[in-house]
Amino acid sequence: MTTLLEVPQDPKAGLGQIIDAQTEFGWKARLSLGFVNRGDKTVLKHRSQQGPLAIQRPLYPEGNPCHTYLLHPPGGVVGGDTLQIKAKAERGASVLITTPGATKFYRSENKYAKQSQILSVEKGARLEWLPQENIFFPDAHVRMDTQVHLEKDAQFLGWEMHCFGRPALNEGFSSGHLVGKTEIYLDGQRLLTEGLNVRGEDKLLKDKGLLGYQMMGTLYISIDDEDFYQLVQSLLTNMQQENKKGAVLIAASQLENLLVIRALGNWSEVILDCFQQVWQVAREHWTGECPYPPRIWAT
Repeated sequence: MTTLLEVPQDPKAGLGQIIDAQTEFGWKARLSLGFVNRGDKTVLKHRSQQGPLAIQRPLYPEGNPCHTYLLHPPGGVVGGDTLQIKAKAERGASVLITTPGATKFYRSENKYAKQSQILSVEKGARLEWLPQENIFFPDAHVRMDTQVHLEKDAQFLGWEMHCFGRPALNEGFSSGHLVGKTEIYLDGQRLLTEGLNVRGEDKLLKDKGLLGYQMMGTLYISIDDEDFYQLVQSLLTNMQQENKKGAVLIAASQLENLLVIRALGNWSEVILDCFQQVWQVAREHWTGECPYPPRIWAT
């Protein structure tokens, strides 16, 4: 006899089918946000939510930009859960979205969880997607997908930080699976597709792909400006020199209409600090003003 929690797995089924079956009856959480420029400031015009995903009341520590904190009250994600987040910045809106802490994906006995983000930025709008890190506990199984849809002259800066295990406890990611992809589009044309396929038992990936580090991060900026690229290159060189040798490896690549910065390290604080500096430089380049980091990052 099969219960709803005991999903049979067809050995011929693809991974996508298996994940869909395992998450069909799990805890579902959805959050959709729409931001508009009211004239004096950006406001949250639309919000719909289902399940344990919410936001705090929008804050305005800088004046016009709308700061929004995503909340997931359960404090962690387990196998069978589905989280979907949508955010749209309409023309003229200025939005910063972050989280008050790391998102934790717990061990799940080979049962997958799904999380997806769909971010849209219209012409003349700016969206800064700055969540704190994802922590994958040993034996976590996760599908994670991100789509970013940009119109011409939209400004977007976003990052992803993934920590495999908990370095502070000397705990690695000895088993488990993270799979997914990040896609970025400009006026419907694909700029970038990056896949994730990290298995805990893959020693070659750990040694050669991650170079023995437990954390990876990627930062994306919608910009194609040689002067800005050189400024960021100089900043990254300074970061390598200021941190202890081997504390972080960080480098930038300029693609068409997109600057991509990749980092490897063992401590979320180090990578977050590096990404924060790049974010501040980008914001100053766009607006002429250097922002202070959200206070929630210091708590």
